[in-house]
Amino acid sequence: MTGAREDIRDFLRRVPAAVLVEVTGAAGSTPRDTDAWMLVSERAIFATIGGGQLEYMAIDQARRALRSGLAAAPMTVPLGPEIGQCCGGRVGLSFAAVTPDLAARLIARCDQEMASRPHVYVFGAGHVGDALALALSLAPLRVVLVDTREDALEASTVPRVETCLTPMPEAVVRDAPAGSSFVILTHDHALDFLIAAEALKRPDAAYVGMIGSKTKRATFRNWLSRESGNPALSENLVCPIGGTTIKDKRPAVIATLAAAEILTAALAWRARSPQSVADTLAGSSPSSLPIRR
Repeated sequence: MTGAREDIRDFLRRVPAAVLVEVTGAAGSTPRDTDAWMLVSERAIFATIGGGQLEYMAIDQARRALRSGLAAAPMTVPLGPEIGQCCGGRVGLSFAAVTPDLAARLIARCDQEMASRPHVYVFGAGHVGDALALALSLAPLRVVLVDTREDALEASTVPRVETCLTPMPEAVVRDAPAGSSFVILTHDHALDFLIAAEALKRPDAAYVGMIGSKTKRATFRNWLSRESGNPALSENLVCPIGGTTIKDKRPAVIATLAAAEILTAALAWRARSPQSVADTLAGSSPSSLPIRR
């Protein structure tokens, strides 16, 4: 597999100095919770604590600390009309200069977050597959674009998405971690059916969807009955993907509708199965240390 993604390493390499801003308290209605943090340098930021006037104040505080060389004092900010926000909650912020040790812990934390993201396998690097991979790449998901055709993957220009060239895409389904989502939209209906049948065997799949129509779904059900003797498996198949309310076949529209559907299913599965997420992390790279000192 190959892939590219934006990485905190790139940010830390580019900036000579930075301040870590963390949300340490979140009471009432707030833009983000206590898992939110950001890095602030003199000219750039990485990540976000929620935007708006709160974030502007935090950036200003961090940059004053960078210019003065002095530690920035913690802040407690009421989100009311006096700062131009109407959330009504209260946010606590802490500030810390990024040292080599803290940078290493931040990198480890980001790596763990990436490792814990739900996997989504998009089978088919055609127009809809590319559009779907692009839409999903904006979400906290690990997206893998799978195809049997090397030229199709080489033509794909979707950033932050891994690619997998394989003559046996059904093997990718078998090897995927628990909680994975499988979206099937290849150039070949027979291949679609083969991948879908393999994915539907997985009771731990968060989502199995196939592009198509009512006719294609019925055809697949008949095929599945002949091949497996268990047509009931098709009841867990989403086909067509993206719903039927909006009758628009443009790739970008299908991708946008389907992305919301897939993200909802992936995060819902993760919320229901925290132990499976922990098991996945246990087999990944070493976990991060807490950032807070």
